[in-house]
Amino acid sequence: MKKKIRVIQGPNLNLLGTRQPELYGSQSLQEIHRALTEKFSHQAEFLFFQSNHEGALIDAIHDCKSMDGIVINPGAYTHTSYAIRDAIEGIGVPAVEVHVTQLYARESFRHISLIAPVCVGQISGFGTAGYELAIRGLLQLIERR
Repeated sequence: MKKKIRVIQGPNLNLLGTRQPELYGSQSLQEIHRALTEKFSHQAEFLFFQSNHEGALIDAIHDCKSMDGIVINPGAYTHTSYAIRDAIEGIGVPAVEVHVTQLYARESFRHISLIAPVCVGQISGFGTAGYELAIRGLLQLIERR
């Protein structure tokens, strides 16, 4: 049976592929989502969501109660949003936090994730391949439960 996974993308991730490609790579958000769908089509059904607005991201998280898991890249909200943290914690669905860049090799304000403590894992620094790693890990975790 296919697992239902919501992939939630935060602010500025709609600019992937054009925003600082030397840092974030050249793959667009649509290309990332298409690749995940193709690679995991036999194991997972995806629902993709992106917003630059904190409240919309929280609503999308609340809508995950019937999902098997969440992959979330909260973007800069990683370091500032207690509300997103509380939403993830509140729904009780396993979540994996993903970041394209290596947070801990960047500016010091990026070294703190408010989201990580309520996630089952965090992947940072593997470029857009981090999404695939997150899905693999999440699927394994779901199967073990």
